[in-house]
Amino acid sequence: MNNSLQIREITEEAEMLQQFPLIQYLNPTMEVARYETLIRQMLPLNYKMVGVFDGATCLGLSGYWVATKLYSGKYLEVDNFVVDEQCRSRGIGKLLLDWLTQEAQKHQCETMMLDAYVVNHAAHKFYLREGFVIKGFHFLKRLA
Repeated sequence: MNNSLQIREITEEAEMLQQFPLIQYLNPTMEVARYETLIRQMLPLNYKMVGVFDGATCLGLSGYWVATKLYSGKYLEVDNFVVDEQCRSRGIGKLLLDWLTQEAQKHQCETMMLDAYVVNHAAHKFYLREGFVIKGFHFLKRLA
């Protein structure tokens, strides 16, 4: 792994909005206006983002939330975890997930959780290797 890589929180809305090209890897049909609207709705709900940077270039990022549910206790939810396609298999995902794990421990979380698209087999392999287990199914019903 490149020693010039730095991991840091992305705290400003404007910088979060700049990450749209990476988010498009996970959501290729999303338009920038929709992304901007959703980020602005999520921020007041304690949404946070962290990225791995090489200089000013973000190579990987993840959003996250800290909350509590009855079945899991206090948890950190990994959200929109993505590494630039040209930078995969270089340890960036591991660096990012290790940071998120430390953040969960800092907040005294009992668990971490995430959703991964059913067809994203490479992500499944990564998360299983990192100690996650498949606990159940995530159901979604579109209302609009």
